[in-house]
Amino acid sequence: MAAAERFSIHVSDDELEDLRRRLSNTRFAPDFGNSSWSYGTEREYLESLVGYWLNHYQWRTHEAEMNRYPHYRVEIEGVPIHYIHLKSSHPGAIPLIMTHGWPWTFWDFNRVIAPLADPQSHGGKATDAFDIVIPSLPGYAFSSPLRQTGISAIRTADLWHRLMTEILGYPNYAAHGGDWGAYVTAQLGHQYPEHLLGIHMIGGAPLDWSVKPLPGPDDYAADEHGWHERTHRFFLEHQGYFSQQATRPQTLAYGLSDSPVGLCAWLLEKRRSWSDSQGNVESRFSKDDLLTSVMLYWVTNTIGTSIRMYYESRNHPWQPVRGGEKMVTVPTGVLRLEHDVVQFPRAWMEKCFDIRRWTRSDVGGHFAPFEEPQLVVDELRQFFSPLRTA
Repeated sequence: MAAAERFSIHVSDDELEDLRRRLSNTRFAPDFGNSSWSYGTEREYLESLVGYWLNHYQWRTHEAEMNRYPHYRVEIEGVPIHYIHLKSSHPGAIPLIMTHGWPWTFWDFNRVIAPLADPQSHGGKATDAFDIVIPSLPGYAFSSPLRQTGISAIRTADLWHRLMTEILGYPNYAAHGGDWGAYVTAQLGHQYPEHLLGIHMIGGAPLDWSVKPLPGPDDYAADEHGWHERTHRFFLEHQGYFSQQATRPQTLAYGLSDSPVGLCAWLLEKRRSWSDSQGNVESRFSKDDLLTSVMLYWVTNTIGTSIRMYYESRNHPWQPVRGGEKMVTVPTGVLRLEHDVVQFPRAWMEKCFDIRRWTRSDVGGHFAPFEEPQLVVDELRQFFSPLRTA
């Protein structure tokens, strides 16, 4: 295995000029009767965002901000992996690997990096410190180009374990994640319990959730009112993207890789509808925030390989590697946000995980580290605090 190398993000001027040309030549689809976005991304807002992209957005500013952190690249089992590794200056810091989902990127964690690594400068105590490791999922952003098939969420957990133990030299560590990141985090707790101090998930689900029916109304407790309806509505009304990405991702990839506006429309709809935006996406993400996320897929040409995670995980479903009453025996923390898109009952989760902390928040949606960074920081500090000396 090759050694990790320091890496700086730099997109060539030619690539940025090509993007500008494509944006200038966009042919927008006709749109009418869609002010509620019920047909999908609304043209009027999309056009205004593209106009901002062309005339005001400055990639170099955001590129420089990302490069304030130490980036590295390494190849593990033939898979290129990019990651941020920020070591805390405080002794006793817990190594914490943080895993994003789709359509997140590693940069969705940018608001929690400094508070976790340097707590004393951000309202915490030295004993709250973490060494932060934030990889890009295989085939996402700078973890590219991905040229192997079979890289599922479960396989990713194996790559992350090798990253933490063999590349970075942490024999024991903690893990956190949301969306696909929660699934990877859960698998780390299942497969490598002797190395995990604990896991913390935003939302989360039983590892075998995809091979059994969704929970019914009677599976939810009285104080989980509305969770069943919201979860089933999501799978009924919003599963089109999932079905396409899990069955024929490559067909979709051609259009999204060729048109920056098509890519933007695909990702924008999810940011708006999956966040706690109440229909106003800029109440949670500025235009710069939205476009930087799109740019990380565009400049690396990774939308096609990112959506293959759905295909690979569907065709390589979870299998237990150890027995026991619970799938995951390491201490587990769960943060439930009321405006997230899918909510599994606490009773289901307790059958599968050793839950030590369960927190519900009335604010925040699917992109919690970006939407509610202080909430996530406080959660991680409080959950892992008793595990530091356990």
